[in-house]
Amino acid sequence: MSLRSRITARIGRLVLGRTMRKGLDLRALRRMPDRLTFPFRRDGFDPVAQIGELREQTPVARLGDFFGRGVWLVTGYDDSRGLLADGTSFSNDLGQFVSQEGRSAEEQIGGLGMTDPPLHTTLRRYLTPEFTKRKLARLEPLIEGIVAAQLDVIEAQGPELDLVSDFAFPIPFEVICELLGLPVEDRERFAGLGVARFDLSQGGVGSFGAAAASREFLIGAVARQRDEPGPGLIGGLLTEHGDELDDVTLGGIADGVFLGGYETSASMLALGAYLVSRTPAARELLLADDESADRVVEELLRHLTVVQVAFPRFARVDVPLPDGRVIASGDVVGFSLVAANRDPKLVDDPDTFDPTRAPTRHIAFGHGLHRCVGAELARMELRIALRELVRRFPDLHPTAELDELEFRKLSAVYGVASLPATLAGVHSSV
Repeated sequence: MSLRSRITARIGRLVLGRTMRKGLDLRALRRMPDRLTFPFRRDGFDPVAQIGELREQTPVARLGDFFGRGVWLVTGYDDSRGLLADGTSFSNDLGQFVSQEGRSAEEQIGGLGMTDPPLHTTLRRYLTPEFTKRKLARLEPLIEGIVAAQLDVIEAQGPELDLVSDFAFPIPFEVICELLGLPVEDRERFAGLGVARFDLSQGGVGSFGAAAASREFLIGAVARQRDEPGPGLIGGLLTEHGDELDDVTLGGIADGVFLGGYETSASMLALGAYLVSRTPAARELLLADDESADRVVEELLRHLTVVQVAFPRFARVDVPLPDGRVIASGDVVGFSLVAANRDPKLVDDPDTFDPTRAPTRHIAFGHGLHRCVGAELARMELRIALRELVRRFPDLHPTAELDELEFRKLSAVYGVASLPATLAGVHSSV
């Protein structure tokens, strides 16, 4: 490191220390530095060209310094799997970047994606039994009913629709509300808390504010169910572990389920419906059998990878790289999941959506200790919702071209604001 770089890093650490002592932190940032935003930008469904160039030249690249810490981006598939699997050298504790002083319980940083063992192990222990294949099997009829009811609404109001507001968002919202066990009267207030969680256009202000709002809501939902547990996950955990879990902890667990299961599924359904409606082979495979439908779903997950960047990791120790460079202790490491899933080392012709492609070991759900606990639920939702959409409305097609859509400009979860479509000839399911 040059003398100038050492001086800059030293100044950055002093500034960070002072701001943390004053109670200022990432929540106060109004915007991200431009040099760090390109991993969140795309050209339609594809990563921007800069991502592919970086992966080809330096799949583990140092982007510079931020508040005195080195910032790295991993874009290669093999490198991503290797480093994501290293739970010893890296921490997920975002709290070191965010002052907790003077914060209410709702504003505290936590959750599975932002904690380390042993706390992470403890929290995950409560959730994992709820997401086994056996437990999820009981949700299949529920999801089928939610999808059918929403398609009835679409058919009744047709032939014009918005695949985002009429299809992609209502279905996972109802699923997550049923899963958590939220009463109907709570759902209207709960709606709309998802999108802002991942919006990085205002730095930390918007996303942390939205996080506090949803945590506050769910902590309240836990408190209301403590005396009379409901039928969902919140009620089940209260019944089995109520003596171990206070309202804040269980509210945080519920918030993690909401965070991972609502906005991400909605974006996948919207963008997946667009791709499927324009790909005859995908429509045929969705209707053929479960194995063929699963193949389509896996390729959609790989190709779209709507969770663009994994939760950041922080080096606990110096981590040497094969080329002799070192990720220094304290450095921040980001992982471009979409870049890794478009790596030619994973598949041939990676930028093409090919529903006939054999399933890959993609990392759309992350990898290692922090792999998404709700991955199988997400797969089930996608398979059921897209299959039934194609079955009910075989002539459905978008009425806007890709370059006419308004994609989110800077979001950890990639999506689209609106996706107009028409049913054309409606085929009733009756």
